[in-house]
Amino acid sequence: MSSLADETTTVAELKARVLAFARERDWEQFHAPKNLSMALAAEAGELMEHFLWASSEDSRETARDPAKRAKIEEELSDVVIYAIEFANMTGIDLAAAIERKMAANAAKYPIEKAKGRSVKYDEL
Repeated sequence: MSSLADETTTVAELKARVLAFARERDWEQFHAPKNLSMALAAEAGELMEHFLWASSEDSRETARDPAKRAKIEEELSDVVIYAIEFANMTGIDLAAAIERKMAANAAKYPIEKAKGRSVKYDEL
């Protein structure tokens, strides 16, 4: 497997690699949206465990700690892999879906109202 980097790897390449990995193992039969969404939630929970009970600053320190970072990277990778496989199995164009969601978020959270604030859009 060649080396990947965010700067040079496309979403399409990631989707193809994740799909090939599943197909080589004949796992597509198990990858129904229900199962993938549950696996995604489980992996997100495992990622959250690394920060449980930590303050915001402590969580930043945890993410910078080399020993802990390796495990955090593994959990984040699991989350992203399941999300990509969900897109593969449901035929979702991930880049297009993200673009639509970011446009919707921009409308709900205009810069002049939301900048520097963490409240929900209906409280702006």
